[in-house]
Amino acid sequence: MSTIMSFIKKHSVSIYYVLAFAISWGIALVVMGPDGFLGVKQTTETLILAGVLGLLGPSLAGIFLTAFVYGRTGLLELLSRLLKWRVGARWYAVALLTAPIIYTAITFILLQTSRDFLPAILTSEDKASLLLAGLGMGIIVATFEELGWTGFVTPQLRQRYGILTTGLLMGLLWGMWHYPLFSESAFSSQTISPVLYLVVLLFSWLLPYRILMVWVYDRTGSLLLAILMHIPVTAAQFIRAAPAVSDVQIVIDNLLFAAVLWVFVAAVQGLQILNRHGQTVPPGQSAHPIG
Repeated sequence: MSTIMSFIKKHSVSIYYVLAFAISWGIALVVMGPDGFLGVKQTTETLILAGVLGLLGPSLAGIFLTAFVYGRTGLLELLSRLLKWRVGARWYAVALLTAPIIYTAITFILLQTSRDFLPAILTSEDKASLLLAGLGMGIIVATFEELGWTGFVTPQLRQRYGILTTGLLMGLLWGMWHYPLFSESAFSSQTISPVLYLVVLLFSWLLPYRILMVWVYDRTGSLLLAILMHIPVTAAQFIRAAPAVSDVQIVIDNLLFAAVLWVFVAAVQGLQILNRHGQTVPPGQSAHPIG
């Protein structure tokens, strides 16, 4: 038994991802069938069911391994991070406003080129319901995903790697995990290579955004804040989705969002480098203006 425990503790992150993918993709396979992984068209109801049930993957894997490896103490510590809300108003601003501000700026710019980019929230006849649906899905998705991604994986990887490497590793696997839900969109594209479309949908902005999420968590230790930072990007898929937008326009939109996020990542990395080198600052000012 001790040998098994030792093996699981040593390879806990790898085991976590195996469990998370097995549960989520297994559910997708049952709900959508093999065709769901081959880009065959699915009904909206089927995609929603696969997506919602698939959230059990990261959450169950995270909670199970926390309990198995760390026992009751680990579960209580997980709960304490989930309830940690005293982190300073500036961190709430970073978590809640980063994505909405960038999205708003990008939408304004793209609207100058085409009215196709007009968000659903502005064209919908029932704006209140759309807003509530987006926020509701955002809360559900963010909570179930981050119980695993941030609740278990981030602390484990941060013991061995820096923020950038941790975010990159998590971002790559985070993107791959979404494959069943995006395969149909990619393979149905008539104007863009399915492979290119998938790469953009799965990896363009998810990597830099995860790096920023790791950074925020590293500075606050709050799982709650990670959930709050995840909510806007999920809610935007409903609130901001433009009904008339083409595949090419979707790719442009994703790449612009990713480009701005990478600028933010570069700024954060620069600030960390300055801090490590002990930058001298005037009295009363912080060497880390955000943190």
